Amino acid sequence: MLGCEGEAVVRRWLTLVTGLLECLCFAGAVFGWASLVFVLKTEGYFSYLCVNTTGVNGTQFLDCSAQDEQFSLIFTIASFMNNFLLLPNGFLFDRFGTMVARLLGISMYTSGALFVAFSSSALSVLLFPALSCISVGGIMFLVTNMQIGNLFGSARSTIITLYNGAFDSSSALFLIIKLLFEAGISLRASFLFLAACCIIHLVRTFLLLPRTHIPYPLPEGYTYGINCGQTKTFSPEQTAAIASVQSEDVTEETPFSKESAEKVATFWECFLSKFFLWHLVWLSVMQLRHYLFIGTLNPMLQRLTQGEPSLVSTYTNAFAVTQLCGVLCAPWNGLIMDRHKGKPRAPGMSEKEADLRASVLSLTLTALQCVLFSICASTPFLPLQYLTFILQVLNRSFLYGGNAAFISIAFPPCHFGKLYGMLMALSAVVALLQYPCFTLVKGVLGGDPLYVNIALTLLSLLAFIHPVCVYLHCCGLAAQRGKPKDTLPSPSS
Repeated sequence: MLGCEGEAVVRRWLTLVTGLLECLCFAGAVFGWASLVFVLKTEGYFSYLCVNTTGVNGTQFLDCSAQDEQFSLIFTIASFMNNFLLLPNGFLFDRFGTMVARLLGISMYTSGALFVAFSSSALSVLLFPALSCISVGGIMFLVTNMQIGNLFGSARSTIITLYNGAFDSSSALFLIIKLLFEAGISLRASFLFLAACCIIHLVRTFLLLPRTHIPYPLPEGYTYGINCGQTKTFSPEQTAAIASVQSEDVTEETPFSKESAEKVATFWECFLSKFFLWHLVWLSVMQLRHYLFIGTLNPMLQRLTQGEPSLVSTYTNAFAVTQLCGVLCAPWNGLIMDRHKGKPRAPGMSEKEADLRASVLSLTLTALQCVLFSICASTPFLPLQYLTFILQVLNRSFLYGGNAAFISIAFPPCHFGKLYGMLMALSAVVALLQYPCFTLVKGVLGGDPLYVNIALTLLSLLAFIHPVCVYLHCCGLAAQRGKPKDTLPSPSS
């Protein structure tokens, strides 16, 4: 039989693997919206908005632009709720812990699945609360699972990015539902099954996750869940005190004094810092580009294929299949951010500074990927969209994995939920611009998104300011230690 230590190792790996499967199979389903739209159109959702119109040459055709606009509005609201409600949910997670946050997320996700299951073409309006609930519940799965990276100290950033990659890949869930629909499985049956999976989420919540939080650095002898010994848990204040020590050999016996807790920056100091501001810009401009692309993918494919249903279906499937690669792409970013782990640091250099130095390359590559993706998406050439899909999933996995990893690096762990929630909420406000952009394309621009795409590509260039800011900060710290300013490690170091 395994001893207590052996059980703890098995439990950690079981927690890691099951959390990865949870994010991969459920969390980011909402971002596979293009696949679900194809099914919903087939089922006649919002079909009453399609009208017969006379073209310029006198031919009659069915104009469904109002239907497309309604589907775009549903995704806009859901993606907004996905991010904006992370603000109160982040405070809830930091204040009440993992169990309370997950129970809320499970109830939201299950409710959303039931809304879709019992919707119909006559009850198309149910899609509005349905997709929002699935979106909010899914992101709570991700937030509560990312702390599992704290159990594997030297690979922390890699695991955080891996979970975010799994979140991206889970958008293929709606592709699976589309394929099942084409094979004769009804939409209702698929979403009733998703609702029933809440049992699996509840089992993980009570058996494989802590009631409160997983601290970082991890104290010696830390345990959680069902185990053979006494469970040792930590309050948010104790977690903050642990983080302030910044030592790899923190143990359970480390005293939690008011003096040590006071060393941790306050939430408002973190929120008003230049790092948070430029990170917000970095995330917001790239997220807006991705949201507009996903929300308008179906109309774009309709335009590039001249409305050929088989081609639209083929490219929609290709896009959804590439989303599966998110879980494979994201760890590359984590490896970039963890590449310095285990190597000796320069005298006087803190672990936080070393982590910030390593993040510069990741932040820069992510911004560069977004610009390339935006250029391809702006080019009205149908075969090129295969490359666009690849760049999109690569950039998206780097974006969200790097986002969470940077927050965990640059700010105290005790504020992670609040700062992550605030960041996503503010970026959600910026993401609301996707709907007026869509309306502008459909109206004034006559369905041609070229000028909007060019504007978004130029806007994406703002993302390069953030890595420059972090680089200059690291140079300043090196100068204070009497080191030359070009000591930033090269990408190969």
